[in-house]
Amino acid sequence: FLGGPPVLSEPLPPYRSMGREELEAVSEVIRSDRLSGFYGSWGDEFFGGPMVRGLEQAWSERFGVRHAISVNSGTSGLFAAMGAIGIGPGDEVIVPPFTMSATVVAPLIYGGIPVFVDIEPDTFCLDPSAVRQAVTPRTKAILAVNLFGHPAGLSELMSIAEEHGIKLVEDNAQGPLSMNGERYAGTVGHIGVFSLNYHKHIHTGEGGMCVTNDDDLARRLQLIRNHAENIVEPLDIEDLTNLVGFNYRMTELSAAVGIEQLKKIDEHVSRREEVARQLTEGVTELEGLTPPRVRAGCRHVYYVWAMRYDEDAVGVGRERFSEALAAEGFPHSCGYMRPLYLLPLFQRRIAIGKQGYPFDLASPRYDKGLCPVAERMYEKELICFEPCMYDPS
Repeated sequence: FLGGPPVLSEPLPPYRSMGREELEAVSEVIRSDRLSGFYGSWGDEFFGGPMVRGLEQAWSERFGVRHAISVNSGTSGLFAAMGAIGIGPGDEVIVPPFTMSATVVAPLIYGGIPVFVDIEPDTFCLDPSAVRQAVTPRTKAILAVNLFGHPAGLSELMSIAEEHGIKLVEDNAQGPLSMNGERYAGTVGHIGVFSLNYHKHIHTGEGGMCVTNDDDLARRLQLIRNHAENIVEPLDIEDLTNLVGFNYRMTELSAAVGIEQLKKIDEHVSRREEVARQLTEGVTELEGLTPPRVRAGCRHVYYVWAMRYDEDAVGVGRERFSEALAAEGFPHSCGYMRPLYLLPLFQRRIAIGKQGYPFDLASPRYDKGLCPVAERMYEKELICFEPCMYDPS
């Protein structure tokens, strides 16, 4: 079963996105001796230096939004987004169980209660019909993830949010340039959060971006990013909700890299799409292997190429099949993330302090079996390849 010479005799080389342009941009910042342009007090530099502002302007123009607010990570952006929309103790935030942990931890920072809702079996994103059933009078927001680079059902989720007077926040860390109809994913909700972590489509090492068309939300994101408590008096802000600020500021070095990377985003995204196309063509006729589905009217940008595996059709368990793939030299992973409600954080209901806050404010369900589709994908069906990590060409 595992005999014979491997198809890939050498490991796939890592994909490298940095070039001469990024090196020159960083060198220019270093020569300026101004590696950060922020001050944590009121004044022109409260909004950062020239590179930070240049990246924000370029990002706003590229994605067609009124405001782009840089942060030092996508995680920081999610935390700031929860603060900006006013999440408070006991507020419910609907989240998917199948994502990176930062998504579901973000509501906890402000005492919010993550409410897990199952995913669609073909896009692996939040199931809008299940979301609709999960809304209660305590629901304050939906935090949707455009997982693997495919948009969630954003139009329907936005309709649900508007119907109930709640906010839709998009975690678009994995989906820059993915499309939901005529709009970029990340720009459909009230706030969209992008990641510029080193293995994303484009990156600055660490970094992120929040986008919004709402002037008030933009200002609150800017405040939370940079020691908000010092700024409320100069701006005569009456609503102090969650304006206890943090330091989520991006450096001038990171922003300089980001400006150059953004110029190349089409090239980097298209490369992943081509890798995904070849993989999909290679398995389409093979029984028991289902390549990623792309919903009509959407663009998938393949942070992860996720194949569904049917062990009954193949006649071999997924783990044994994975061993065969590994023996052929093909880098991959099985299952993606274990559903996050199974983490000790949720099983033991210990987050902020030792007394169970904020879980003691409600009775959320975190038992096994809560999201059967997500559990099935993790345990039996998903096999993933990350085009961001390798250069198959």
